[in-house]
Amino acid sequence: MTSEVSGQAGGRRQRATHMAGTPKPIRARRVSTSFDAAAPRERFERQPLPVQAVRMGVTTGFDVWARLSAVLCRHLGWYPRVDPYVGYGTEGYSRLICRTVLASPKAAAGSIGRGIRTALTVPAPRTRVTIAIDGEPIETVQLGDSELYDAPDPSRNLSSKYARSDRSGYLDLVAEHRLEPGPHLVTYHVPGRPLVPGPLYTLASSARIGVISDVDDTIMVTQAPSMFKAAYNLLLANPAKRASVPGMSVLYSRIADLAPGMPFFYLSASPWNVERTIRHFLEDHGFPSGPLLLRDLDPRPKTFVPTTVQHKHEFIQQLMADFPRMRFILFGDDGQRDPSTYAEVTRRYPGRVLAIGIRQLSPRESGLPSRRRTSTQPAPEMDAPVFYGTTGANLMKTMLPYLEHLRRARRL
Repeated sequence: MTSEVSGQAGGRRQRATHMAGTPKPIRARRVSTSFDAAAPRERFERQPLPVQAVRMGVTTGFDVWARLSAVLCRHLGWYPRVDPYVGYGTEGYSRLICRTVLASPKAAAGSIGRGIRTALTVPAPRTRVTIAIDGEPIETVQLGDSELYDAPDPSRNLSSKYARSDRSGYLDLVAEHRLEPGPHLVTYHVPGRPLVPGPLYTLASSARIGVISDVDDTIMVTQAPSMFKAAYNLLLANPAKRASVPGMSVLYSRIADLAPGMPFFYLSASPWNVERTIRHFLEDHGFPSGPLLLRDLDPRPKTFVPTTVQHKHEFIQQLMADFPRMRFILFGDDGQRDPSTYAEVTRRYPGRVLAIGIRQLSPRESGLPSRRRTSTQPAPEMDAPVFYGTTGANLMKTMLPYLEHLRRARRL
């Protein structure tokens, strides 16, 4: 994401310092940013020439569509609106993500609708956004690059009362501050619109256990392995009628009770456009609240559209770096290569994965005949206990006693 600060060209990331009456910026602890960064083998310059040509064609087509749509929307009297996404962090810093889009004067942020409407959202690029945390404005922004390590560096801070979204309307900041653990309120503002609130999950740096959960077919029925059924559920199905995987909300609530304050992070290959729809789903079905980490589907030459596996690897890598002392419980399903993805995570981060829960899809959900599915999905070896089940109740019978044992042994 290329963003700007006070009209100055920026890199692919921005860092912000929350100046809470201090004479100089408060340094955040070291973090690395991998959001929307292309894996080395996925980079544009490493692709064959035909692939580069296709990517450039798709990217150019998207840019043309975005420009023409913007002209039409502005002709209809639409103007920029900001859609906040869930932020998270610790007492010392927060990651904040929002997007500026063109909308009618009566359109309000936070409303939900069918996916086809949100998927065709028209970005409002280079839009000025002012942000405040608990009423205190973010006043200093540091430019950075998501494809490189960005250590907080006060010498690179630029005085500014606002930042600008990138070419696709996204704005991704790291705010340095001092906050108490617990929920906080972030407000976003663009000219001509009312303030828009967004939640900020501030986690205690002393938290030692967290949960990273896939969304699609792990807790929400989407039939993601079947491309046509997944497209229908994402674009055309009534979002208020999304079905929850039986028993998963109860399982997650029981796990949350084992260690009060345990954070939950939710991963999905769905685009950021449907963030509020998934957030409402989590609330309606009683899942523990937590940040959503979704995918940017706007094609770009360097990063293009990350694959589902690449997307999950990148965000898990991000969380491992953000919380280096935290161990995680991972949840996924066996329909989108989650077992092999999590096996790689356990090898890359030894000792950081406490347990893995894999929901087994039925042949109907996977779109594969039963015999073919069994023969083509061997369980990979993992350096952590793995629990399998078709529902939350099945997983609870085996996984919950193990986690309770860890709690009694003071390992949880």
